[in-house]
Amino acid sequence: MPPRRWIAHLDMDAFYASVELLRYPELQGRPVVIGGGRRHQPEMQPDGTRRFATLDGYAGRGVITTATYAARDLGVHSGMGLMKAALRAPQAVLLPVDFDQYRAFSRRFKAAVAEVAPVIEDRGIDEIYIDLTEHPGAQDAVAHDPTGGVRALALDIKNNVKRATGLNCSIGITPNKLLSKIASDLDKPDGLTLLTMADLPERIWPLPARRINGIGPKAGAKLAALGIETIGQIAQRDRAWLIEHFGRSYGAWLHDAAHGVDERCVVTFSEPVSMSRETTFDRDLHAQRDKATLGAVFTQLAGQVADDLQRKGYVGRTIGIKLRFEDFKTVTRDLSIELPTADAATIRLAAGLCLKRVDLARRIRLLGVRVGNLQRAPGAGPARPSAALR
Repeated sequence: MPPRRWIAHLDMDAFYASVELLRYPELQGRPVVIGGGRRHQPEMQPDGTRRFATLDGYAGRGVITTATYAARDLGVHSGMGLMKAALRAPQAVLLPVDFDQYRAFSRRFKAAVAEVAPVIEDRGIDEIYIDLTEHPGAQDAVAHDPTGGVRALALDIKNNVKRATGLNCSIGITPNKLLSKIASDLDKPDGLTLLTMADLPERIWPLPARRINGIGPKAGAKLAALGIETIGQIAQRDRAWLIEHFGRSYGAWLHDAAHGVDERCVVTFSEPVSMSRETTFDRDLHAQRDKATLGAVFTQLAGQVADDLQRKGYVGRTIGIKLRFEDFKTVTRDLSIELPTADAATIRLAAGLCLKRVDLARRIRLLGVRVGNLQRAPGAGPARPSAALR
């Protein structure tokens, strides 16, 4: 008899905000949002205390990257515009984004997980999947709990992450990735949720349909128009009906997903196809009047992409740019160079040539630099998971 399949999804709790609370412990328990610019950096006062910016009177078009749970209780959340958030929670502290710090903590928590359970699929800066099926002890019963072994293993993972980072995480454990992604969110923060297929009617089916990862706004709206609001209501429909309304592939997937069926494996490594960096400006910049600022940011982005390539052992032949203008229209341009590179100056030069092919009459809202068509750099050796996952 094959072992019971146990897949975990680990999600760091309010990750960016939690990292900032470690840096500024005096903000514990206060509503805090992350998404400001450099001008919102805390200022040290003569008495040794810090003065923090707040949302009160905020003017601009920044967006919340994440928020503490205290801020969420006031109705603000990630993806919300800062001006809208300022109306709901003017007293909330506003901090600038510090991606270098978040990446460092990301590597740290993933390394802590790998010390306990090394079969990991990296899904981003703050979440991973872990295959616990074959891990020693995962199939064991503890006292009268037939799932006690895997539950104890998850607690070991949570404790190791806490020791390594000082941060809390939430873990969902189920027979597959789809259900574990849902489960990790059910008991946040600092949650541990273990579900079997027998738990679907009570824990999964009452949830909104959009809680399934893969049902987006359009599909959610179409389901609602058909009178379907919950996962359970999808499960009540037969496969043929869903295929009739959503097409053969997506309709069949909806049927399987609502019944908790997902055979995807935990993928421990995949080759990147490109690397990029981009930034959204606090105000729209003019190509001529703000030329110095744009040039400096352009050079910085090229350097950051080059650093990413060199750190991960890749070079690329296709250099591209991304621009979003004041009217929210986005354009991209790219070109291929003769020899693959990870050199900042070469990337900057090629990106500059791409920029010359764009009409810059409109003000610029966002600027990005991308390197694609990647291959392993000479001497870099075979592709492997990052050090945090080995």
